[in-house]
Amino acid sequence: MAGKLIVIPTPIGNLNDMTIRSLEALKSIDLLLCEDSRVAGRLLKHFEISVPLKPYHAHNEHKVTPVVIQILKEGHVLGLVSDAGLPALSDPGHLLIREAVKSNISIEVLPGANAALLGAIGSGLPCDRFHFEGFLPHKKGRQTRWKYLADLPHTFILYESPHRIKKCLSELVSYCGGDRQVAVCRELTKLHEEYIRGNAAHVLNALEKRDSIKGEIVLVVAGRE
Repeated sequence: MAGKLIVIPTPIGNLNDMTIRSLEALKSIDLLLCEDSRVAGRLLKHFEISVPLKPYHAHNEHKVTPVVIQILKEGHVLGLVSDAGLPALSDPGHLLIREAVKSNISIEVLPGANAALLGAIGSGLPCDRFHFEGFLPHKKGRQTRWKYLADLPHTFILYESPHRIKKCLSELVSYCGGDRQVAVCRELTKLHEEYIRGNAAHVLNALEKRDSIKGEIVLVVAGRE
């Protein structure tokens, strides 16, 4: 009898966002696939849960996926987490889920915290329809993606690191114009959660005045009028 893969969301900052259903799932599985065992270990320790861990990340997923599929076929129940939020969204997981579907293995996806959705709603920009881009490529293909995004008629969402956000906003001004409305959503669900809203030029100017910027960032951008 084939086992089951449970896709388990984890908090993006505030541990109180861990759902009861996710905690119950963690207690029920035979093995937890995790992006970083140190991060997953801290989460499990906080909630006093003990379960074996197996690294599953961008650097080993192609090698490990066949092994995991075989474990599932043997009847084991496995959990999949990323470091924060929902697995497979700009994080490892899609490859495993795709192969599990092909192998007719049962998959259960649990609802939970997601930075893109929080940013979209909190931005104040239209979110009845939006495009999720995630991380832009650092080099090859970056210009092509910007040209595509600049012409979208609806809101789009990017993920960006704190040390690259100024560059990202500068490029946004170049491709979309300084008047394009944006929201920089930083440290979501954490103590120093912050939304910086306004046109792109204003938000870039505000960030350039800061000595340092911390926390992972969701950048929400209004569509072209």
